[in-house]
Amino acid sequence: MNLDWKNDLEYVSYIEDLIHREEVQKLAEFKQHRNATRLSHSISVSYLSYRLAKRFNGDARATARAGLLHDLFYYDWRETKFDEGTHAYVHPRIAVKNAEKLTELSDLERDIIIKHMWLATIAPPKYKESYIVTFVDKYCAVHEGIVPSLRSMKHRVKQMFSYSA
Repeated sequence: MNLDWKNDLEYVSYIEDLIHREEVQKLAEFKQHRNATRLSHSISVSYLSYRLAKRFNGDARATARAGLLHDLFYYDWRETKFDEGTHAYVHPRIAVKNAEKLTELSDLERDIIIKHMWLATIAPPKYKESYIVTFVDKYCAVHEGIVPSLRSMKHRVKQMFSYSA
């Protein structure tokens, strides 16, 4: 996604103590969805969620920060399996523990991170900001995984028809 988050000074002020941390930058080493690293995905979720939180009079700061940290884990989720449950259940708990090593989390931020996999997990979010991050996360996943495939398919179909003309 092409988001101009770096020029949004308010947003940057909310995440600047986190974004350059080695623990956050390390997310760039992991592929998240087909065309996104875990870092680029986390920034997209964070920034879009922050903008929606502002629009709906939510806590934009907590939403931006928790959105950035919602996938703060360091394994390939396609390969790693856990005895405690599915990736959808386990990774938000790992992300919260990792986030708590970087910063103090409010109850709101903790809920956003833990509940962002709602619909794949049972417990619903407690706050509107948690719902925002949950649905923005799904939107970004679709955009990162499916939209490039659709563009590629559209391009191939267009080429097929241009050859027959």
